[in-house]
Amino acid sequence: MSTLGSYLHRRPRLRLAALLSAPLLWLVVAYLGALAVLLVSAFWTVNGFTGETVREFSLANFRTILAEEVYRAVTLRSIGVAAAVTGICVVLAVPMAFFMAKVASARSRHWLVIAILTPLWASYLVKAYAWRILLANGGPVDTLLGGPGSGPGYGLFATILVLSYLWLPYMILPVYAGLERLPDSLLEASADLGARAGRTFRTIVLPILIPSVFAGSIFTFSLSLGDYITVQIVGGKTQLLGNVVYANIGAANNLPFAAAIATIPVLVMVIYLVAVRRSGALEQL
Repeated sequence: MSTLGSYLHRRPRLRLAALLSAPLLWLVVAYLGALAVLLVSAFWTVNGFTGETVREFSLANFRTILAEEVYRAVTLRSIGVAAAVTGICVVLAVPMAFFMAKVASARSRHWLVIAILTPLWASYLVKAYAWRILLANGGPVDTLLGGPGSGPGYGLFATILVLSYLWLPYMILPVYAGLERLPDSLLEASADLGARAGRTFRTIVLPILIPSVFAGSIFTFSLSLGDYITVQIVGGKTQLLGNVVYANIGAANNLPFAAAIATIPVLVMVIYLVAVRRSGALEQL
C-alpha cells in the first residue's frame, strides 16, 4: 500500500483520475446515459397493428404533441401548477427562513432546522396519503369548514396544496442558508444610519435573498413539474405531464410517446436554468 501510495503521490493527475473515475462513470452511465436513451427513444414510434416499437427516426410523436390541444393544455397546466407551488413556497419560506436565521436564538435555530428536516425523513407516499385522508369528502378538512362537501376535495387545488407542503423544505433551506451568510453587522449599520426596515430589506436583504429564492425554486419547480404520484392520489381527474407519461408507459404501452412527453419538463427546466443562471442561483446550490 505504501508503494502504491508513493506511486500515486508522484503522479497527481493519475491520482485525480482514480479519485473521479467512479463518480464520473456513474454520472455518464446512470444519469446522462439514461437521459440519452430517453431522448433517442422519443424519436421512435409504435406500430399500430403489432404494438412493436419501430426503431426508426421519426418526428411523429412531437408533431402529435404540438398538434393536439390536449397536450398543449396539459403542458401549460403543469407549468402553472409548478409556478403556483413555487410561489406558495416562496411566500411561506422567506419569513420562516428569516426568523430562523436572524431572530431565533442559536439553540432554537437548531431545533427549527430539525423540525424543517423531519418531514423529509417520512415516506413520500405516507405524506401524500395522509393528505388524501384529510381532504376526503367528510374528512377532517370538511369537518373544520362546516361539513361534507365544504372542503376543496380532490382536484387541482388539492394537488397544488399537497405539492407545496411536500416541497416547502427545499425552499426554506436554501433561503435560510443564504440569509445566514448575511452579516448581522450590515443590518445594524443600516439601522444606525437611519434606514427604515423597507429600505434595509430592499438594499441589503433582497440582493442576497433573490439568488437563494431562485436556488430553492429550481427544486420546487422541477419536482412539481415532473410529479405524478401526488396527482394520482389527490388530483382527482386532473392530468399533468407526469400522469400522461405514466399512462403511455402503462395502459397505452407507447414508450416512445411517453419519452417524447417526458422531454417537455426537461426542456422547460433547461430554459429555466438558463434564465436564472445570471441571478447567481446556481452558486447557491
